[in-house]
Amino acid sequence: MKMERVMIQLPSSIKSKLDALRAKGTTASGFIRSLIERELKATGAKGK
Repeated sequence: MKMERVMIQLPSSIKSKLDALRAKGTTASGFIRSLIERELKATGAKGK
């Protein structure tokens, strides 16, 4: 699967919480990707 880049800006407080996930072995990218996938699945959004 070809991956695309998406750049977003976050408040420092949210970025700090994402950084804390590293201690549990989760990257910010991995967490955001799984969150988006879960939300899109729940809404029934269709891809290409």
